[in-house]
Amino acid sequence: MKKTALITGGSRGIGAACVEKFAGEGFDVAFFYEKNDDAAAMISGKTGALPLKCDVSDYDALTKAAKGARTYFGATAFDVLVCAAGITGDGLITDVSEEDIRRVMDVNFHGTVNAVRAVIPEMIRAEAGSVITVSSVWGQTGAAAESIYAASKGAVIALTKSLAKELGPTGIRVNCVSPGVIDTDMNGGHSEETMRRLADETPLCRIGKPEEVAEAVYYLSTEAAAFVTGQVIPVNGGFYI
Repeated sequence: MKKTALITGGSRGIGAACVEKFAGEGFDVAFFYEKNDDAAAMISGKTGALPLKCDVSDYDALTKAAKGARTYFGATAFDVLVCAAGITGDGLITDVSEEDIRRVMDVNFHGTVNAVRAVIPEMIRAEAGSVITVSSVWGQTGAAAESIYAASKGAVIALTKSLAKELGPTGIRVNCVSPGVIDTDMNGGHSEETMRRLADETPLCRIGKPEEVAEAVYYLSTEAAAFVTGQVIPVNGGFYI
């Protein structure tokens, strides 16, 4: 039977690159997306992956969708869960609204928690599985005018390390990839000058590619990383060392 992967935030950016990578490696892939039907259809058509429209902040909807994907593939448990869904949140702490704070935390942190809670029980019964979360360099260093986003990504790192300890005895590995500045539409709102400055601050002197992050995510899912758990793998070009 083919291995299976569930990827949240799979219609764009890093999540879409992960869908392409895992599908290209022969996995049966299901991915969640929230809004962009056209992008989801394009990724699905390109990879054969199963698109599922789902807001990751809605635990009941996410659980139902995950169960449906397992049934569709005839799998008792997913082999891999990639938590890549995320939104940005800019603004000084004195200016961000309560609604914006709640939404960033609901998607970036609670969405990760929800996905784990929906998928882990079957992995525990199978005594196997790999969970890869996606944080951010800002979750490690903090970021002025992006404090809520940074906090949500820092929480993902803490969750990852805690789950690695909690789930290790069951055979499940939990790791995190922490990207630096990557060429995604999430960063598309920055000016050319800002992106050039960020590239200049990166020792490798360029912006990263989603595919480079997906390679690290895939590595963490393989037997090559069988003794790796609870780790934060930076894919940041040396931006944070």
